Amino acid sequence: QVQLVESGGGLVQVGGSLKLSCAVSGRTSSTYTMGWFRRAPGKERDFVAAIFRSTGRTYYTNSVKGRFTISRDNAKNTVHLQMYGLTPEDTGVYYCAGDPTIILSKIYDAQNYDDWGQGTQVTVSS
Repeated sequence: QVQLVESGGGLVQVGGSLKLSCAVSGRTSSTYTMGWFRRAPGKERDFVAAIFRSTGRTYYTNSVKGRFTISRDNAKNTVHLQMYGLTPEDTGVYYCAGDPTIILSKIYDAQNYDDWGQGTQVTVSS
């Protein structure tokens, strides 16, 4: 069974940076569309970024463009989310998600991903 194990969350000040990691087992990550979602308190789980299987093309929600980068480390079968210029609005639980067959038009919807990590807390303080 596919497992996703997240790490890298923490507490940072405004303008700081964090690098989240999602280790994938049970599947080669390069053939597995990966997404990052986040949930702020009292809100739904929202799309942050995704990297599409095979093509490696990346997709971002507008609020993180230019600040966040999703990438793959194929040697370690790991997906990363590098975050710079963090703001309090970035605070939330970040989830790693994956799916082997999701089509491009559906990558923005959390319910379309089969596999999920446990979540890692990111807190940005002023």
